[in-house]
Amino acid sequence: MLRYLNQCSKGRGAWLLLALTAFALEMVALWFQHVMMLKPCVMCIYERCALFGVMGAGLVGAIAPKTPLRYAALLIWLYSAWEGLRLSYQHTMLQLHPNPFTTCDFAARFPGWLPLDKWLPSVFVATGDCSERVWSFLTLSMPQWLMIIFAAYLLVALLVLIAQPFKPRRRDLFSR
Repeated sequence: MLRYLNQCSKGRGAWLLLALTAFALEMVALWFQHVMMLKPCVMCIYERCALFGVMGAGLVGAIAPKTPLRYAALLIWLYSAWEGLRLSYQHTMLQLHPNPFTTCDFAARFPGWLPLDKWLPSVFVATGDCSERVWSFLTLSMPQWLMIIFAAYLLVALLVLIAQPFKPRRRDLFSR
């Protein structure tokens, strides 16, 4: 399996699949926001940013998968999946254990050199409450589903990282 993951990490298809899954999740988030009229909270916006990081990792890895750029993409993937898991866990705790003294911010705090909420307000402006549970599927809320998704991203990223030293076997018809 590790040899197979090593081989996949050196091809564009796997990296594009990673970017495509993150893009699909971003489109689902925008559908929830603009079609179902669910208001995203600050934690939702930060979790979206982590998904954009995973998507960016897939695109960086697809640029030159057989070069050391693959390792940069893998680091972006690991960091984004870890941050997404951490943020969705915090968000889940805010929903499961609401506390008037522990709340999320009123607006997302982006660095001055990257004001995403000013550049693209329809995607990055938070209007909801973090402790409010507005959607669930199979008894799990949205941040709980995101915990599962980011944990899966992180697990696969760790397996791909572990697989990097494993070289694919050379297939020769006449040797043993």
